[in-house]
Amino acid sequence: MSRRRPHEEEDGYERAYRKRRRVSENQEIEDRLESLILRVGEKSTSSLESNLEGLASVLEADLSTFRAKILRILTDCAIRMPEKCTIYTTLVGLLNAKNFNFGGEFVEYMVKTFKESLKNCKWDMARYALRFLADLVNCHVISATSLLQLLDNMIDAANEDSVPQVRRDWYVFAILSTLPWVGRELYEKKEKALEHLLVQIEVFLNKRTKKHHNALRVWAVDTPHPQEEYLDCLWSQVRKLRQDNWAEKHIPRPYLAFDSILCEALQHNLPSILPPPHHDSYQYPMPWVVFRLFDYTDCPEGPILPGAHSIERFLIEEHLHSIIEMYHLERKDCAAHLLNFPYKLKIPLEYCIVEVIFAELLHMPTPRYLEIAYGSILIELCKLQPSTMPQVLAQATEMLFMRIDSMNVSCFDRFANWFSYHLSNFQFRWSWEDWDTCLTLDEEHPKPKFVRETMLKSLRLSYHQRIREILPEGFSRFIPEKPEPDYKYALDGA
Repeated sequence: MSRRRPHEEEDGYERAYRKRRRVSENQEIEDRLESLILRVGEKSTSSLESNLEGLASVLEADLSTFRAKILRILTDCAIRMPEKCTIYTTLVGLLNAKNFNFGGEFVEYMVKTFKESLKNCKWDMARYALRFLADLVNCHVISATSLLQLLDNMIDAANEDSVPQVRRDWYVFAILSTLPWVGRELYEKKEKALEHLLVQIEVFLNKRTKKHHNALRVWAVDTPHPQEEYLDCLWSQVRKLRQDNWAEKHIPRPYLAFDSILCEALQHNLPSILPPPHHDSYQYPMPWVVFRLFDYTDCPEGPILPGAHSIERFLIEEHLHSIIEMYHLERKDCAAHLLNFPYKLKIPLEYCIVEVIFAELLHMPTPRYLEIAYGSILIELCKLQPSTMPQVLAQATEMLFMRIDSMNVSCFDRFANWFSYHLSNFQFRWSWEDWDTCLTLDEEHPKPKFVRETMLKSLRLSYHQRIREILPEGFSRFIPEKPEPDYKYALDGA
């Protein structure tokens, strides 16, 4: 018989209520932790260093209860927000200094994510996971020796025989695109091993075939800018970085402020990671040719555009491409994020954005997204930045028109499609007199052909009388015929 008094008896409702309240409290704490982790590194009144220190203390206090949740959020952030890579590696470094076991669990979780990404052909995710693991070497979480062992295994995968070249290329590209983050650390601690790795990459690049190069070029000639194959270009940029003793000016490194704390932490060794063997169902990223439209002489006074072979150019372009990838379905968000680029004061941002968008639009054999997506993003950029963006876009259009003689036919069509669409959104205003050279050229020359194609496409976005009004008198031969109904029964002798 129960010794409890009748009024002390619990009914099922109270028990369920208490359990539900505990679950909702846990959910609130989880949501708060997620919000704190996601927002670290955004603008705030206090410094990034104090925010990271505070967040590390909060997370350490909640590790016993929410360990799995924290591991998952940190890994997701590392891969889905690669632009904040160094912020999250610093946070993991601080947590590792406070709790060695958690550091080991995080490395294990990250390695598992890297392996799964390779297995599921999620190549960008795999590259971001590799970059994160490499940056953990800077935060004294992972030993440099074990990272070099992983990179050596990837080089072995690139040197396999009887596998598609695109697979081998990707492994070398993944290594080269990771070196800007960790090159300096490896140079200081493992110089011989790093040199050996670079020699192997150079041997690989000298042996590989580039039959695809000519088919992927936007222009048939290499003036004024050579059209380099993507791996060759990145290799030149990494070599230039090596000449500069692995010092670059673009990657933020918040962990330097915590060097005294991080250098005392124990390091973990990566387990042996062997890339999964090739399978016929695997699809690899296709090669491309690096698009160049501007150099520093094209930009007016202000920040200097990094050179074509500086690693900063690669890092800026990669970051801008990833913003387009993330926001291409929302043109307003995409334009706003492009203009809020974190390092906009160090570079001529408008020139970099225009070059990257045209690189995507004219990408061979096909652009990543619908052509109209790029046109609508450029229109939003002109609306948000009316003082500078229209002038830069006009300069780019002028340069593309001047080089149209040697442009690939497919790119010619995309350029005409974009230009007519853009004009239709800005009252068809253009300084046609600047292009009067095309009046003296043969009808079949690309320049007059481009004007005629643009007018034909503009006619579909407007009406005949409007086209007649926008073109100067001398350009009358480019005006399309007036589309009139052909009613055969009204003709003479019908």
